[in-house]
Amino acid sequence: MSVEFRPARLDDLPHIVAMIADDSIAAARTGTYGREHREAFEAIEADPNNELIVAEREGEVVGTMQLTYIPGISRRGSLRLQIEAVRIAASLRGQGLGGTMMRWAIERGRERGCTVVQLTTDKRRGDAHRFYDSLGFVASHEGFKLTLE
Repeated sequence: MSVEFRPARLDDLPHIVAMIADDSIAAARTGTYGREHREAFEAIEADPNNELIVAEREGEVVGTMQLTYIPGISRRGSLRLQIEAVRIAASLRGQGLGGTMMRWAIERGRERGCTVVQLTTDKRRGDAHRFYDSLGFVASHEGFKLTLE
């Protein structure tokens, strides 16, 4: 599948939010497009260690992901890439776009000097776990979250 990757633009944001919120797991925590999403977009866009990326095919946004570059003391002061909010348009799932996006993100991390790529995925997303396994990711750590609302 031929796609191009580029930084998201503000006019992409309603579609990005809809893609992220298109399932029951993510819908409640993502909500519908609004002011909070625009403010988050502006913060991401202003931060050189964050990129909101879209995959575009024939002028249509068909995928998205957020890339965050995290400097750290561990791993000898290396930079790590955190990948979040990976979503593919529902009509295109299972056609290889996710793998294309992840390979692009991994290469982007290499270009930025990252030595490790990490991500989290909801424990209820068995298909996502199998997908990340197939790309060579290893479930090496147990993650914890604390909601501060």
